[in-house]
Amino acid sequence: MLVYGPNNNTIFRSPRPNGQIQVIFGPMFSGKTTELIRRLKRYQIANHSCLIIKYANDMRYDAVNIATHDRQTFSAVSSTSLTDLKSDAENHSVIGIDEGQFFPDIVSFAEEMANKGKIVIVAALDGTFQRKGFGEILQLVPLAESVIKLTAVCMLCYEEASFTKRIGTETELEVIGGTDKYMAVCRRCYDISSSQVKPELD
Repeated sequence: MLVYGPNNNTIFRSPRPNGQIQVIFGPMFSGKTTELIRRLKRYQIANHSCLIIKYANDMRYDAVNIATHDRQTFSAVSSTSLTDLKSDAENHSVIGIDEGQFFPDIVSFAEEMANKGKIVIVAALDGTFQRKGFGEILQLVPLAESVIKLTAVCMLCYEEASFTKRIGTETELEVIGGTDKYMAVCRRCYDISSSQVKPELD
């Protein structure tokens, strides 16, 4: 990349392209993975080499590919550690990471790759079912060039939903599931007792 001065004369040549971190936040069922896939396809059309990483323990819809709740899939590699994929990532210009909240090394990996000129796109839950920060994911915010928070539709009152509510009785943080275990809810409906929730979902 060339950098020009006021008289259109070259000041210096950057040794590598500018990297960046893009973060897609939102509750469950807000379309985070769909948006991740949309962005990756956009870069692929522009002939970028893309690496897509999925969390290996998430096998809800597809054991190999990343998958949306409506079963849209995209070829991916699976891992529970981003560091293990570092050498592979360095051979691509765009790196997409789904379910980023589950990776303990998400911050260091994304920052390192962006500093090496990679475009890193992370789709993740920003909060737990208790509305607390999920793992280390919020530490990406001050490091990112772009951060958005998507909303879903509240599954109880159909207003805009910014939160994830757990329906089951599990107390551990990492419980992977779909509509069998979670709902997208608004602020008001979040406070409804889980024992009172009987969602009518297809």
